[in-house]
Formats: sequence, structure tokens, C-alpha cells
Amino acid sequence: MHLLITVFAAVIVTAKWYRDSKNELLLGSLVLMLWGASLMWLTDALFEFAELKADYFAPGISDMTNDAFLGLSVLALALIVWVVRLLIKDPSGRVRDALRRKS
Repeated sequence: MHLLITVFAAVIVTAKWYRDSKNELLLGSLVLMLWGASLMWLTDALFEFAELKADYFAPGISDMTNDAFLGLSVLALALIVWVVRLLIKDPSGRVRDALRRKS
């Protein structure tokens, strides 16, 4: 389940990154994080399949729930890292302008 969540998120963010010609959102780092996690879990799935064979395709409900929470947790962490990077880099100057207006 965590593999599916990260792959779907990676595909969606990659499509958005491809259309963002001005690179205002700095999506490149988010794309790399999500594809990296997807590749890591694909490798994990291949090794687990080699170990379990047909039992790999019949996970219990608790295993699926844990995998879903893991996938959502990693997605949330990747989004937090991306937002912090976006706020620090501030490519469009919005944070700088907001701080100048307050002082």
C-alpha cells in the first residue's frame, strides 16, 4: 500500500512539475523524494515477494493498514520538507514581501 501511495503521488507531482515551466514551486526536490521512496519500496517489495511467493499477494488487514499509514506518513514528511524548502528559498518573494509589510 505504501508503494502505491508514493507512486501515485510521484506521478501526480511529476506531471505538475513538467507543466511548471517557471519553476516557481520548486517541485524538483519533491519529485526526487517521492520517486526515491517509490524506488526504495519497489526494491523492498521485490525482495519480500522473493521470500513469501504467493503469500505476498494476500496481506492481512492490519498489514495493509500499517502500510497505508506508513505511505501517508512518508508523503506528509516529504510535503513538510518541500514546504520548508519553498519558504526558505522563496522564489517569488512572497514571504519577503509579507515580512516587509508587517515591519
